[in-house]
Amino acid sequence: MANIKSAKKRVKVIKAKSLQNQIFKTNMRTLIKKYDLALESGDKTAAEAAYKAAVKKIDQAVCRGIIHKNCAAHKKSAFTVKLNKMA
Repeated sequence: MANIKSAKKRVKVIKAKSLQNQIFKTNMRTLIKKYDLALESGDKTAAEAAYKAAVKKIDQAVCRGIIHKNCAAHKKSAFTVKLNKMA
């Protein structure tokens, strides 16, 4: 455990930020699952809407530093391929 006041604050801040990142990542995964479900249902308009939401959330995750930009590019590319195969 930290003894110095600034170190105690850092522990507290890191704990709060970690929780925020965890919530954001969970929300991102939920949107990705919704996109997969929209693809399975075969509804093109729902799939496109879910695609836009998922890609936006992934881009936001990159800006926040939650996932790496190459990981995001890989995910978005796979989503685009799946959506194009649907058509």
